[in-house]
Formats: sequence, structure tokens, C-alpha cells
Amino acid sequence: MSDNGKNKHIRNKKIEQKRWADLLPRFLSALVLVPLTAFLLYLGDIWFAILIAVVFAGIYREWEIMICRKKLTISGLVLTILLAFSAIIFPIYGIVSSITIIALALIFAIIANIFVGTKITNLFWRIGGLIYFGAVIIAILSIRSDNNWGIVAGVFLASSVWMTDTGAFFAGRFLGGARLSPEISPAKTWSGAIGGLIIGALSGSLVWLIAVPTNWWIGLILAAIFSFFGQIGDLIESAIKRRFLIKDSSDLIPGHGGLLDRLDSLTLASLVFFIIGFLNSGQIEQIAEGVLLW
Repeated sequence: MSDNGKNKHIRNKKIEQKRWADLLPRFLSALVLVPLTAFLLYLGDIWFAILIAVVFAGIYREWEIMICRKKLTISGLVLTILLAFSAIIFPIYGIVSSITIIALALIFAIIANIFVGTKITNLFWRIGGLIYFGAVIIAILSIRSDNNWGIVAGVFLASSVWMTDTGAFFAGRFLGGARLSPEISPAKTWSGAIGGLIIGALSGSLVWLIAVPTNWWIGLILAAIFSFFGQIGDLIESAIKRRFLIKDSSDLIPGHGGLLDRLDSLTLASLVFFIIGFLNSGQIEQIAEGVLLW
């Protein structure tokens, strides 16, 4: 083999190793996070609410640091605490109490902007983040509800969305091909998006077949919908990160980046789940049943 051939072989080998370098950290992270999440989902009530509070406190902290481009400020810390408290109070006093806390956070953000004098663009992103993440918190806790259908709904949604991420990861790495949206996320490919959609839809359908007494094709359609919107949520977060010139929201989770990077797909899918559940059941207390029972 010529020197040029050897150099090309070495370069290709290094590129291939780099493509798969994050696989082990991803696996080890999942090995810890998935059982913990599943256990607290099973417990429900205040225990699951505490998990959501901690997770979204971390997410909003990353959001604040990203939009302000500096370490967490006192006002950012207060908003983070209020958002977390809106989750903890949900199982105790209900949805109205959570909405009230989020409204207080919005008022505080506006007052802090007046006295601290932060940029108006930062205020816009702060308000947007509080409304969006607050809505997602309410959606997730409503989906879990206080009965066994909430557990099934949580597993169904998580399987549809997170297996989409896994399917997209492997399909994209193995098949490669045309970029999905190079101006937003250069690493994403059409093969990854389609592969993720297929794996996510099939994974959600499997949970549906095992645990839901409704026609299988309804589960397949819904799983595909949540898989699709999960990928849209991922692209939206990538676009926002590109707007603020960062690659990862943090380095908290090995192989994944930050909490926002890991849960960007679940946030939008949760809102879609909530909307479908409410439209079908007509009751906030029956979001899970509204999606699972037709």
C-alpha cells in the first residue's frame, strides 16, 4: 500500500472511531437514567413530581445560561426555583396552582428586567422559556395522572420518542446520506430521520399491543405522530442553539450533552400528547385515557 493509501486508511479509521466515540457514554448514561425514571414514573404522585422539578430546574438553568451568555444570575436562579416549584405543587393543589406559580415567575421576570436592565431580547427568551417549559411540566404531570393509565401513557410516550432518538442515531451513522437540515443541524440525515420514525413508531406500537386494549393501528398512528413531533422538537432546539452559537446546552450527561439536549424531543411530543388527550377526553384529569382509550 502506498503512503497516500496508508494515510487515507488512517484518516478514515479515525473518522469512523470519532463517529462512534459517544456510543459507550450514551449507553452508560441510559443504564443509569432509564431505570431511575421508570421507577419514579411507577411511583407517581409527589415522587414523580420531584423528578420533573429537578429535571426542569436543570433544563431552565441551561436555558438561562444560554440566552444570557453568562453564569446563572440571581434573577435566573429565582426563576429556576419557581419553575421547579410549579412541578412540586402540581400533585398537591392541582393544575391551577402550577399555572399560578408560572404566572408569578413571568411577573418576576418582567420586574427583574426593569430593575436590572437586562436586554429586551433576553426578556423575550426568558418569557418564552418559562411559558414553554411550564406548559411541558403541566403536560407531563397531567399525562402521568394518578392511575395506572398514567404509567402506560408515560411508557408509551417515552418509547415512541426516545427509541426515535436511538433509531435515528444508528440509521444515520450506518446509512449516512443527504443532510436533513444542514443549516440547522449538520449532523442529522434523512436516513436518520426516517429510521428514527420507523423505530419510534414500532416501539410505541409494541407497548400499545401489550398494554392498551384499543386497535393496534391507532397506536401505530399515534406513536408515529409523537415520533415525528419529537424530531421537530429536536430541530427547534438545534435552531435555537445555533442562534446562540453553542453546540450543547451543557456537558451534564455523557454522550448527550445537557438535559435540554436529551429532552428536547420529549418536550414538544408531551405537549402534542396533552392536546390529543384533552381533545378526546375533554378533561384535564383524563389526559392518559384520552390518548389510550378510543
